[in-house]
Amino acid sequence: MSQPRILVVECMQEISSFNPVPSQYENFHIAHGTQMLEQEGLNTALGGALPVFRVTDTEPVLAISARAGSAGLLSAEGWKTLSNEILASVSECAETGVEAVYFSLHGAMGAEGEHDPEGYLLQETRRIVGEQIPIVISLDLHGILTDRMLRQVNGFALYHTYPHVDFADTGRRAAQLLVRILTEKLKPVMARVVVPALVRGDELITKTGCYGDLIREAQRLERDGTALSAGIMIGNPFTDAPELCTQTLVMTEGDAEGAANEAIRLAEEFWALRHRMQGKFISLERAIAQAKTISGSVLFTDAADATSSGATGDSNIILKGLRESGYSKRVLAQIVDPVAASEAAMAGVGATVEVGLGGGLDTGRFSPMQVSARVRLLSDGRARYETMKSGINAGLTAVLEFDNFVVVVLSETVGLFDRALYYANGLNPTDFDLIVVKSPHTEYQMYDAWVEKNFNIDIPGSTSANLPTLGHTLCARPIFPLDEGVTFTPHATLYSRP
Repeated sequence: MSQPRILVVECMQEISSFNPVPSQYENFHIAHGTQMLEQEGLNTALGGALPVFRVTDTEPVLAISARAGSAGLLSAEGWKTLSNEILASVSECAETGVEAVYFSLHGAMGAEGEHDPEGYLLQETRRIVGEQIPIVISLDLHGILTDRMLRQVNGFALYHTYPHVDFADTGRRAAQLLVRILTEKLKPVMARVVVPALVRGDELITKTGCYGDLIREAQRLERDGTALSAGIMIGNPFTDAPELCTQTLVMTEGDAEGAANEAIRLAEEFWALRHRMQGKFISLERAIAQAKTISGSVLFTDAADATSSGATGDSNIILKGLRESGYSKRVLAQIVDPVAASEAAMAGVGATVEVGLGGGLDTGRFSPMQVSARVRLLSDGRARYETMKSGINAGLTAVLEFDNFVVVVLSETVGLFDRALYYANGLNPTDFDLIVVKSPHTEYQMYDAWVEKNFNIDIPGSTSANLPTLGHTLCARPIFPLDEGVTFTPHATLYSRP
């Protein structure tokens, strides 16, 4: 008897609709066929799924992986090229004969002219493979699982951690679920409750926050057999799309009532906690004043310019504020500025350059900061993320020194949610008094374990956690906290495949 053949596809990108710089096809790292095996051993969804297929006597049919860092809305041309390539690969592989599909997705994509790219890809994949082939997807808990997506799939697995560390575990759970559906002929039923709330803030840290307490309930439903899969997707509040929301999801084997009841229960418990799950901010001026009096190191969190959430990474507002206030202690920061990096490279290590630092991408929010800086170091901007162990390529990178500041200047927008690019450029954050991090959260041991205080700075940016300031136009209204007096009566929508 031949091995069941499982088509494996991946498309991963998270965007901020409020980032004015569109992303392009060239932002994606494309791997075809056996090139996808480069993810084996990495903490990624495919890294977790592929070993499952190997040990369950199934044959993965590797189609295509398309992965891009978080950025702005994908251009219409970029989306056309990308979607055509993905679907051509799916069609080509499906023609060889497959019994199931695993699709690794993020869930917070957005493209010019297509508010639901993942839904389109799944709809077309379903058209290609037919109605009887089971499809299971894995998703980031910041994704937006739409009605169109749910109508195409037989099951799902969702991230359960934030900051995310369970990429591979989610892929493993998705693959195991797909194998069970395929071999045990399961007929899952999925319940979805839409909660009109957008959330941010420290209470979303799953190890310590109230959101984590609810996630552990979802995990309990999976682990004790009540559900095949369960989770709470909080969406990406920066991906302004018609179905942006929080949603609870529970999948059972044929127990529609049980799935609906559990999804409603989780939704009601989440709604009761929505006020706690909002960002807690401090003004830049007050944070600087307090930082001047603190003897230990402090962290300035620039969540408003978080590249991992889709921002440009070129905000210099914190740097300007520190310099103008006369902050004199040692500062370490990162910024995306390909022009400044190029000028530093042309001048060479040890040279002094006059550059306008930052403000070159999101020009509506930021303006260049004129500095006279010494070029301390130049590099190719390559490193490996601490969490996923996957590669980073920030392009030509320069380390600039001016006054009491050391700034790592990147040419490409990459995720800055760990210390990798500091380490790769010879810098240890523990050697500084104030470190700027362009990410809403990092893993505890990276900074919070040793800094005296982590200040979440309230400043403008395309990924500001001060959500009412962003200017949503597409998501369904009313929704908390964008609107006053939002009410909620939970209702479960059920999905199942024939």
